[in-house]
Amino acid sequence: MAKADTDFASPIVVAAGHVAKTVGARALFAYVAAVDDLPAIEKAVKPPTKLILVARDEQEQLRAKELGAYVMTVPAVNLTRMGQIKVATLLAFSQGTLKAGDVFVFVAGVSGKGIDTLVTMRVGDEFELFQSVGQPKLTEHIRRPVFERALTLCLELAYEGREGKPVGAVFVVGDHREVEKYSAEGRINPFRGYAEKDRNILDQSMSEVVKELAKLDGAFVVKGNGIILSAGTTLRPPATEIDLPQGLGARHLAAAGITAGTKAIAISLSESNGAVRVWRRGAMITEIEKSVRGLGEHAPPRSGS
Repeated sequence: MAKADTDFASPIVVAAGHVAKTVGARALFAYVAAVDDLPAIEKAVKPPTKLILVARDEQEQLRAKELGAYVMTVPAVNLTRMGQIKVATLLAFSQGTLKAGDVFVFVAGVSGKGIDTLVTMRVGDEFELFQSVGQPKLTEHIRRPVFERALTLCLELAYEGREGKPVGAVFVVGDHREVEKYSAEGRINPFRGYAEKDRNILDQSMSEVVKELAKLDGAFVVKGNGIILSAGTTLRPPATEIDLPQGLGARHLAAAGITAGTKAIAISLSESNGAVRVWRRGAMITEIEKSVRGLGEHAPPRSGS
């Protein structure tokens, strides 16, 4: 890291610790890839504020654990600075690390260039980021790794596309018996007839298969334990009044509608702009803007790499 970047990052670290203490922050988050001096972050954070180091891969996890701090793992995808914050805080909120009313501080930046962003926020004050306030935990009936894997696949598809072209997708996770009441399989379900062990979304070898099938019209329906029931599924949610943000089309309406009538979570990927949105009980929980090369940390890993 260049000396100028180090000099730029150091005062942000000091300021982050000061702000966290002044506002009584519950937690201070820091992306490991953007932090050149982890001990300086640890020194800046004073109890009762909790230091949470955000890691995307095993190397970053090991580096963070050497410090003895709490480590949160997030999808290893390329994200803008605000995208970094949204993904980490979404997972922290769903896991109960953050609760409604909590104040947190977040420092982020670009790998190799150091910290350049400091954000302070109260959970619930940011409508776009925390529309889930007052709702049950995201993972009340869904395995947390399953939710994270579906989110990761959508983020990777947003960044990579397929064959150089953008794609759209919807993953409906959990409460599959109710979801099936309001859905219809396509003429060909590519997962029909396969053993459950061969169609689990948690199996890394399924990544390229799922991404290829994302080109089909329709949604993936996934059980809470990760078993993929169908792809190319038409969602026909029960009639209900949905307050859909302006500019969103049929794919997002279906995602919102199926979660309004069931306990499922839906994750949608917009083909037009690459935004990833998470839906719960008919409402958008968060929107993560498309990853942009050069603004994030690194490209998402390819299957088998």
